[in-house]
Amino acid sequence: MARQSTTRRRLLGVGCVSAAVAAAGCLGSFDSVGDGAGETDGSGDRSLRLSLSPRDDTLRERYVIDVADLADARPPDAEEAFRTTLEGSTYTTQYRTPFFSTPDDPTYVREEGTYYWLGSVVIDEAVETRPVLRLRDGTRIDDDATDADTTETDAVAAEDLPEGDRRAVRIAHMAARARGDEGGVPWGLVQRGGYVYRSEEAVETSRVLSDDGPDRVVYRETAYAVDVAEERFYESVHRATVESVATSPERMEAILRAKFVDARIDRDALSTEETGVIRSARGEGYDETHPYSDAYRGVLTALHERAYLDGNVEKDAFDDAEHGSGTVLYGDEYYEYRLRFTSSSAA
Repeated sequence: MARQSTTRRRLLGVGCVSAAVAAAGCLGSFDSVGDGAGETDGSGDRSLRLSLSPRDDTLRERYVIDVADLADARPPDAEEAFRTTLEGSTYTTQYRTPFFSTPDDPTYVREEGTYYWLGSVVIDEAVETRPVLRLRDGTRIDDDATDADTTETDAVAAEDLPEGDRRAVRIAHMAARARGDEGGVPWGLVQRGGYVYRSEEAVETSRVLSDDGPDRVVYRETAYAVDVAEERFYESVHRATVESVATSPERMEAILRAKFVDARIDRDALSTEETGVIRSARGEGYDETHPYSDAYRGVLTALHERAYLDGNVEKDAFDDAEHGSGTVLYGDEYYEYRLRFTSSSAA
């Protein structure tokens, strides 16, 4: 199954989005806390807290994979795709990308002193008919009771099925559980309201898909009716690409800085007051209420977080996951920074 990629940058923005939810309805005024969710009362001042967390590793250690570890970090055939492409031959995958590499979350590998960027391009479209498993009419089973409608003769326990079917039932169960109910569903796994069999091995060894397959399966004390349908899919065909980008650690580090560092702060360019803000942020965090001091404004400007200074903060800062968190190079050290609003009672 294809993995739904979550970029590092997007993960860094989760804290900002969560803060937006906690402070919903009370961003219009910086003088006092409104009646938004999570606030203790309506009388406290709201602070903007800056936190800096040091990163002891280089960007290369964080983002570059050794070729020997490629298969563990990416799809099992990723090393084969790399070797084949590096030798000048064509390697293609269908439906999924060969390296799980995206523009926001690229894949870099190192081999014998050379650094490569791994990617792919879409070169075609394939039309496939694939089986889709959906589970319906879930009925809870009492462990101490015997129900003639769910006897062992017409319901099969999921754990007794082949591995591919067990995975299919587990994911189809997630879709069935969420159907008509509130709550989330892992759409990266669930497709078309169930599970799509894409592995040839899983199809060939499947008991659920066989002509004499079970009409009902039991998973987590719930008996489901089995519904299998053959459906058409239009899938992209990807050709693997491998590009040499650096032949020295220093060059690779520069490439990664250009890609992942959101702000750079020169220690010598800071005033004494601004340095104090940074020092506090590296500890337990630094807080100020609005209007902010010149020193705090200077640090926020250096972080390119002007959305927290001017304009519509709720719209400009919270609606964009690019704001509120990121990577900063302070002198020659990397830090992850985070901005969030807190009430004075929680500060």
